[in-house]
Amino acid sequence: MVRVPKVPLQGTIHMPQTLVTIATKGAGLYEFTDRAVAFVREAKAETGLLTLFVRHTSCSLMIQENADPDVRQDLEAFFKRLVPPADDASMRYLVHRLEGPDDMPAHIKSALTAVSLSIPVTAGRLALGTWQGVYLFEHRERPHKRDVVMHLSG
Repeated sequence: MVRVPKVPLQGTIHMPQTLVTIATKGAGLYEFTDRAVAFVREAKAETGLLTLFVRHTSCSLMIQENADPDVRQDLEAFFKRLVPPADDASMRYLVHRLEGPDDMPAHIKSALTAVSLSIPVTAGRLALGTWQGVYLFEHRERPHKRDVVMHLSG
């Protein structure tokens, strides 16, 4: 048996967590970088890791350019072409149709993207690039309220 020595923790482990709700107006990208920045600032962490987790299966999270709105428009158009609604002839193989023609395609889009993100915190700030923003990517056509858990380790 290998014995691992116990090392006492120095100081206090600081791991704040919050839940933010993002109201969507239907399919699209919704930036919430400002809310993540505010959470990190209020936590007063110099270094650490911000984890974001969306608590839904028909939307996702994304880090993407936030300078040119054409990028968001092109991404939305690409995903609509990649995964059309269930009533499109190319999607007739889908079985899950109970919640409408946008539901199963929304689950597919969510599976192709991410439901969690990790962003380093350096010198008290998110280590995002100049043109990077944090987005909720709503895949359903109707408005929804989406919960995102923000957890800061550091």
